[in-house]
Amino acid sequence: MKIDHVAIWVKDIEKVCAFYEKYLEATIHPEYHNPAKDFTSRFLTFDGGARIEVMHRNDIESSIPNPHSGWCHVAISLGSKDMVDKLTAQMEADGITIIGQPRTTGDGYYESVVQDPEGNLVELTV
Repeated sequence: MKIDHVAIWVKDIEKVCAFYEKYLEATIHPEYHNPAKDFTSRFLTFDGGARIEVMHRNDIESSIPNPHSGWCHVAISLGSKDMVDKLTAQMEADGITIIGQPRTTGDGYYESVVQDPEGNLVELTV
């Protein structure tokens, strides 16, 4: 078995998709819209096949979840410490919120932590 994809509720699909495309080289797939449910989504695909479904409905409020329950973050492997450093610096220069600067964690990961446009946490790691 393998995880096919993860999904997140957002307020602005296009803004979130543009973030993942620009900084993490995701491929954005065509929009799906179900007018009966007022539901819209787009899939993002990353190198290696991982996917995120970015979803929106007007009656669902997107917010950062309680940090003690539910999904916490998505981790994107960039392949090298240099790439983590460079991308984090580029994001910071572009005004992206950096939650944690690049560092080696206690469990051996080299990572930084940023927020996407809607506050979802993204770990940039090796």
